[in-house]
Amino acid sequence: MTSKATATEAFDRVEAELQDISRWMYDNPELAYQEHNSARRLATFLSENGFEVTFPAYGLDTAFEANAGTTGPRVVICAEYDALPEVGHACGHNIIATSSLGAGVAVAGLTDELGIRVTVLGTPAEEGGGGKIDLLHAGAFEDAAASMLVHPSPVDIANPLTLAARGVTVRFTGREAHAAAAPHAGINALDAFVQAYNGISAMRQQFQAGDRVHGVIDEGGVAPNITPAITSSRWIIRAETAARFEELERKVMACFEAAAVATGCSVDFEYESEAYQDLVSDQLMAELFSANCEPLGRRMPIEVEPAMASTDMGNVSHVVPSIHPSVAIETTSVNHQPEFAASTITPSGNRALRDGALGMAHTIIDLAERDLWDQLTDPRVG
Repeated sequence: MTSKATATEAFDRVEAELQDISRWMYDNPELAYQEHNSARRLATFLSENGFEVTFPAYGLDTAFEANAGTTGPRVVICAEYDALPEVGHACGHNIIATSSLGAGVAVAGLTDELGIRVTVLGTPAEEGGGGKIDLLHAGAFEDAAASMLVHPSPVDIANPLTLAARGVTVRFTGREAHAAAAPHAGINALDAFVQAYNGISAMRQQFQAGDRVHGVIDEGGVAPNITPAITSSRWIIRAETAARFEELERKVMACFEAAAVATGCSVDFEYESEAYQDLVSDQLMAELFSANCEPLGRRMPIEVEPAMASTDMGNVSHVVPSIHPSVAIETTSVNHQPEFAASTITPSGNRALRDGALGMAHTIIDLAERDLWDQLTDPRVG
């Protein structure tokens, strides 16, 4: 029996349980850095399937590390499991997590034969906070030869383009006053927000392909007859590359600062995390993943396509050879819609779980059996 057949059999033994976990996660979504139950359930599953598990790990309450194998190159398979506010697992992290678990179990029994180590790394807070950035700083990827995960989406693509991004909360502070009797005594923080919003909207004329700036207002005043003294809004700034992101971010922040000057308010910024970097897919691994999806009946194009989302896996890909393929679910919706969350627990969602897990497992086997480690591109070179 080939190693890939053995891996497939190992996955088959746990497939039904992984589908149950995916459904349970759909029913029990948890937000960034609050994924206590999800992390515990995933870590317990891996422990029960022969992994040596550390939970919590690397100073994060909802991170875990599960290891199999003792020597050789180490592959880190990332599991994401945080959900979005109100729309739950509308980005499909229940599939990301369970496909990563499935890939880990599929190859765990082959580690000695293949001469590899496999880590399933539980990475919290992808949707906000940058858990993988925390884990990078803590050394979780320090000796990794390769890293990977798969992401459900409406389309199949082996090496999608994702954007550099950063989230920021902007708080304007002015002064209350009676809006009718003494408007001259107030400093209107809502005006500052509106000025900044309009400045960014006007700047869109000069946006380059891939530039994205979007925000929501959390606080805009307490009553119409009181001059708003505080406004608070949250924004995400995105661009195709880290270099372009830095340029765009400077221009956006200037809009906030100019609005503060124009209205007499003060302005404070609270950054969500370090900037998410653009994704750099390893071409060889993307080609291997694509080829391994063909026998599964899934055509996986390897041309780079714009996904226009962002991920902290981008930061990993600038340090470790990585892939982040998109695996399609049959749906008329898109990520971050409630309908997409519902599609993750359909037969098509379960197929994405299976194909993603086996695509990753078989790619790891190819890397090991063909000794391709030295042919992976070190993203830190050049």
